[in-house]
Amino acid sequence: MAVLLFKLFQLIMYGINIYSILLVIYILMSWVPASRETKVGIWIGKLAEPYLGFFRKFIPPFGMIDFSPLVALFALNLIGKGLAQVFMMIINSLL
Repeated sequence: MAVLLFKLFQLIMYGINIYSILLVIYILMSWVPASRETKVGIWIGKLAEPYLGFFRKFIPPFGMIDFSPLVALFALNLIGKGLAQVFMMIINSLL
């Protein structure tokens, strides 16, 4: 059972890491506006905008700078660390 939970944890953390990379790519694509009109840009936008949009509701841009993607990445990192602690507590209780 512990092995199965550990594999699930690895899969979730892998997904969080992939999503973090996707967010960074989407943020960097904002520097080249034409890149968001490509098929890849539209696809990445469909995956990234719902998560980033949540943070944009609470953190307005300051002038021309939008800090919400930084906060979103920080929150995703905290979620990953929190999940790691929960999974480790569960796995330790099973052993």
